[in-house]
Amino acid sequence: MKRFKNILYFADGAPTPGPALERAVALARTNGARLTVADVIEDQETPTEIQSSFCSDLNEIIREHRRLALEEMVRPFNEPDNIIYTQVLTGTPFIEVIRSVLNNRYDLVVKACRAPEGVSERLFGSNDMHLMRKCPCPVWIDRPAATLPYRRILAAVDPVDDESKGCARMVMDLATSLAKRESAQLSVIHAWSLYGESMLRSGRLRLSKTQFEQHIDQVRRCHEDGFNRLLADYKMCTDDPGVHLVKGSPAATIDRLTRDLEADLVVMGTVGRTGVPGFFIGNTAEELLQTTTASVLAVKPADFETPVTPPRVA
Repeated sequence: MKRFKNILYFADGAPTPGPALERAVALARTNGARLTVADVIEDQETPTEIQSSFCSDLNEIIREHRRLALEEMVRPFNEPDNIIYTQVLTGTPFIEVIRSVLNNRYDLVVKACRAPEGVSERLFGSNDMHLMRKCPCPVWIDRPAATLPYRRILAAVDPVDDESKGCARMVMDLATSLAKRESAQLSVIHAWSLYGESMLRSGRLRLSKTQFEQHIDQVRRCHEDGFNRLLADYKMCTDDPGVHLVKGSPAATIDRLTRDLEADLVVMGTVGRTGVPGFFIGNTAEELLQTTTASVLAVKPADFETPVTPPRVA
């Protein structure tokens, strides 16, 4: 998995290191990559009593406190020839992380999943979702209870989608190399459905049962051929036991297989709608991210444009 050279770990307020940071450190060492551990504090108005007592801005006090906490967090992982850098930013967390990605050309963002306060741990937090929707580089959100290393990895691809711009191939590159690095079992799924199937079945278009079955078989073969063309480059095919070509709602089908396999990580592509930067095409990825219990490595197409822009230089 030697494709990442500049990795950003977003601590998101975590007080101590955890498995997600351990993964980021291991990945950086494997790739010979630079690793930066960063956090973001939101801008606070300094009360008059603090200003007069400490002659200092509240944001500066919090920033310095957080910087020291980050340095303590990475201390066990630092080595003489492998220094981990730390950084504290100020602003809206997900916006500042994305701006840092743009300014410093990070090629991967890693963070631990942080569920909303008082909500089921299976849900991703606000910063998690914003980053997976809007960050231009791959985003790896690790579940707190995920095993180290992973045991089972699921790659979810759509090789027939013309708008994916190579996303399926990138998903396969990452999933296969990560499975090899972690000695994990790799499974691959392509879920497909027939657009307008209920209308076609109803007979409104005057298709006979035979014509309908021929049409659905043609669509299935189209998806199977596209899937096999993708898999061939990885010495796999649809006949392999770990490969799943399934007819059904993509989000529900992928989520069901994730649970059946007890997959630790889902590697998946996310694609922006044409002319609407920062959103997923359709509802597949959005729905899956609201239901999956696995960690997620989300990949964008090469031409994805984030709606977040760097601040203007005065």
